[in-house]
Amino acid sequence: MQLIQSLKNAIGKYFLSLEIASFSRKKTFMNMEEAKSVGILFDATEAGNFELVKKYIVYLKEMKKRVKAIGFYNLKQTPPMAYSKLEYDFFTIKDLNWYNFPDSIYVRNFIEDEYDILLDLNINDLFPLRYVSSLSKAKFKVGKKNDRNSDIFDMMIDADASKGMKYFLKNIDTYLFIINKKHDKQLSADEQVQ
Repeated sequence: MQLIQSLKNAIGKYFLSLEIASFSRKKTFMNMEEAKSVGILFDATEAGNFELVKKYIVYLKEMKKRVKAIGFYNLKQTPPMAYSKLEYDFFTIKDLNWYNFPDSIYVRNFIEDEYDILLDLNINDLFPLRYVSSLSKAKFKVGKKNDRNSDIFDMMIDADASKGMKYFLKNIDTYLFIINKKHDKQLSADEQVQ
């Protein structure tokens, strides 16, 4: 069984690399203050991750952001507490095709939405979440620093999986509030020279 799963993952990664090679999107660097919409990808298998994402969505909504999160349950069925709401959708192993590509209307809609910022909280490198972030049409993609992720993300942040998603999300949030501010200050200094 493990051999078959490894083969499916290898073939899926190959086909995803072909899709990434022909994929294009409009990139726009922005910080959290400028963003009007935020998409969040996360591993919902652990209940604590879902609770953390719910709190973060409330935080973003207080800043008047349009937010949508999609969680992957690495199980055959979605637990009863994982109800779909306006801000959340979920998919499970049942929603994966033979190549481990997620195939549901929720995933397709999430990929097609041009969020200002996509936050990929996939610290455990789950392939179905990588698929979604790879093909997302978000304008600015943020995720885990990893050599394999350089062709996906516009900004990568170190993630220590042992410290958990809360630590990773806190780092992402910190950097997204300071990005572009340095650039804006440099631009103002350059304008004064001219």
